[in-house]
Amino acid sequence: MFGKDLISIHDLTCDQVAAILDTAIKVKANPEDYEHFLSGCTMAMIFEKPSLRTRVSFETGMTQLGGHAIYLGPNDISLGKRESVPDIARTLDRMVDIIMARTFAHQSVLTLAQYAEVPVINGLSDYSHPCQVLADFQTISEKKGELKGLTLAYVGDGNNMAHSLMFIGAKTGVNVRIVCPKGYEPRADVLALAVEDAKETGAAITVTNELNEGVSGAGVVYTDVWASMGMEAEAEARKAIFRPFQVNAALMAKAKEDAIFMHCLPAHRGDEVTDEVIESWQSVVFDEAENRLHAQKAVILRLMVAEGELD
Repeated sequence: MFGKDLISIHDLTCDQVAAILDTAIKVKANPEDYEHFLSGCTMAMIFEKPSLRTRVSFETGMTQLGGHAIYLGPNDISLGKRESVPDIARTLDRMVDIIMARTFAHQSVLTLAQYAEVPVINGLSDYSHPCQVLADFQTISEKKGELKGLTLAYVGDGNNMAHSLMFIGAKTGVNVRIVCPKGYEPRADVLALAVEDAKETGAAITVTNELNEGVSGAGVVYTDVWASMGMEAEAEARKAIFRPFQVNAALMAKAKEDAIFMHCLPAHRGDEVTDEVIESWQSVVFDEAENRLHAQKAVILRLMVAEGELD
């Protein structure tokens, strides 16, 4: 066990990140070895946003580990509206063994973790997306081998994905370059935390507005939607600003010849990425999507099972 909750990759040590990734690889290779670890356990899954990969991977993961998951959508729980977040946390705490929450406000996840004694997993917030990047780095490890020393160029908005990629790059020794339009950089406090974390591994965590500088020589090129959920009113205005940052064949050519392309999905084809790239031999987006299942099973196991039983 690496702690009570998984809220942000920044909260984990380098060894703890490595242990989750190692467990994810083992779970993927031999799922039958883990079928009964969570027999009789229940996960409450709180969703404020629509979901495909997060819901299916967590629900399937709990089933494959011998447990059960309950979907609680926006019409079932209105965090902080129909009932306060502390009251929801303390109610669920009496009935379930673990909570996963996919929210708009990061504070909602923090409050759930504060008031619930059972583990709480951040399934996505406006601050970070730790489960996604664990699956991402499992995928990179499968495709590239050793993580330390690789360079990942993230092209797009300095959002929760940018934050989490900086954090996990810092913990694993992967150089992360955030390549974004001026005014759309990641939060300065997050960058400062990631740079501090990176001192342990020697990773270079940088932010640039220059495409050539950011993508040149990268072994991984990553992008995300230009307007995240909740930013729909900005979507059209953002298209004009982000158009030069589209990941297309010309941009991929600036990276290493054997560079892989990644996207957390869903993708807006023709906006942040072209069909030519997402359907190319370089694209590993559906391997990433599959690895959400294995990485999240690893997180659940590491939160709920004693280390001696897993290692």
